[in-house]
Amino acid sequence: MTRKMTEYKTKMDIAKLDVARQRLVVASSKGATAVLDDLNTSYSGLQEVAVEQMRLRYGSNKITRGKKDSLLKRLWDAFVNPFTAILFVLAVVSFVTDVAMAAPSEKDAMTVTIILAMVLISGLLRYVQETRSGNAAERLSEMVETTTAVEREPGGRGELPLDEVVVGDIIYLAAGDMVPADVRILKAKDLFVSQAALTGESEPVEKRPAVVREEQYDAITEYHNLAFMGSNVISGSAVCVAVATGDETLF
Repeated sequence: MTRKMTEYKTKMDIAKLDVARQRLVVASSKGATAVLDDLNTSYSGLQEVAVEQMRLRYGSNKITRGKKDSLLKRLWDAFVNPFTAILFVLAVVSFVTDVAMAAPSEKDAMTVTIILAMVLISGLLRYVQETRSGNAAERLSEMVETTTAVEREPGGRGELPLDEVVVGDIIYLAAGDMVPADVRILKAKDLFVSQAALTGESEPVEKRPAVVREEQYDAITEYHNLAFMGSNVISGSAVCVAVATGDETLF
């Protein structure tokens, strides 16, 4: 991909985020019924045809991940670090003093050889360990499938994988759940959400469905009727509607 294409893609991604952010702000300022009307949905959920239309319009609920590092990049990261740099400097000093500047009868490359062997072994061990841990994490993520409770027509409420959630889906949250998308709270009972992973706040934040006035908060993360993908429900329950999914989510 050329530099111009990369810059264009970055600008497009930023534009999409701005649109999604504005959609969240608008949803927070309207009542539940108006929000559902704007998203062409209802408390009964989307029909299958509407689900596909929403997926085509707003995309799937998958976060685009960067490409896996190449072999050369992983080897570079394994060998280029402060520890190996110090060892390499010691090897150079030892070479100069024990080989290059030493008398012919006193030349001794043993120290240089040992230090370089330590650099090689250290780098290889780090490369092998990081490769194994990365592969193990990938296999584990493939084995674990997180689901969320979604209401759809005509089947009613059921558990769906997170990546099948689309904008307009009616989502039910309970204690222990992860918020599967950026959502507008429609109904809530004693709902407290942890946003620590997103904002660093240590205390759970209370969420409620009341309309937000535009000047009420400084940051969108403070909006009491919005919850964001990746946050966790600490207590209570809620009925929400998905407003932004996948790469359009704020975090």
